[in-house]
Amino acid sequence: MKNLLLKSKKEISDFKIIGHLDTYEDFYLGKDLLPRKVLVWLPPDYHSKRKSEARYNVIYMHDGQNLFDPRTSYAGKHWKVSETISRLLKQKKISDLIVVGIYNTPERLDEYDWSNKGKIYLSGIVNYLKPFIDQNYRTNSSRENTAMIGSSMGGLISFYAGWFFYDIFSKVGCMSSSFYYHNDQVLKMVEEYKGDKIPVKFYIDHGEDGLIRSQKMFCLLTQKGYIIGTDIDYFYAPKAEHNEAEWAARFERPLLFFFNNSI
Repeated sequence: MKNLLLKSKKEISDFKIIGHLDTYEDFYLGKDLLPRKVLVWLPPDYHSKRKSEARYNVIYMHDGQNLFDPRTSYAGKHWKVSETISRLLKQKKISDLIVVGIYNTPERLDEYDWSNKGKIYLSGIVNYLKPFIDQNYRTNSSRENTAMIGSSMGGLISFYAGWFFYDIFSKVGCMSSSFYYHNDQVLKMVEEYKGDKIPVKFYIDHGEDGLIRSQKMFCLLTQKGYIIGTDIDYFYAPKAEHNEAEWAARFERPLLFFFNNSI
């Protein structure tokens, strides 16, 4: 066990991110919110002459410290975002992507719920962060090319982003989402909804965590007219736990659903 731990520590200390990672400290997302670090991941060839005119789709992701680097992530496990996207790009399975990772703060629970702070948080992404990204990077800025993905509470706030900001986000990934939060508030909201189908592609998955709520959300959305394989995808990972390593293992699924090169 001691040798395995030493090996793990060495692997973490020697870790290098594939591609380029730009860091912005103390980014402002709105009044009454704490400023936070924002990371922008660019694929390895972003600055090459060959890609100098290329435009990139953008994924906004929460819990930014857990996405790219095991040295900053919870319990030393990260999403392996750069590794997974770089592999799929090399295999030409997905179209070009930029990832914007937004650090969480001590107010994470309020910011990732449909609370006052959660509404300010999403509005800040829409009104401050996205314009900054579109101005400073070669993005495909339309809703069709803009996605949001999160896990746990990050999956919950991602769902709200798609539901209420569908003019900005056309693709939303909800991995092991906390749909139970506030006494199933989001499930009740969807169940009671009587309007036209929200024009968003939803990806929903889970392991043993949140099985009942995630299955119910999938069923509710299909009842509202979402079609599996077209504008909704669902995946159950048996025995999977609630952690970054598990989300890393199935991160390619929403990427292929949203940005598959063959579609």
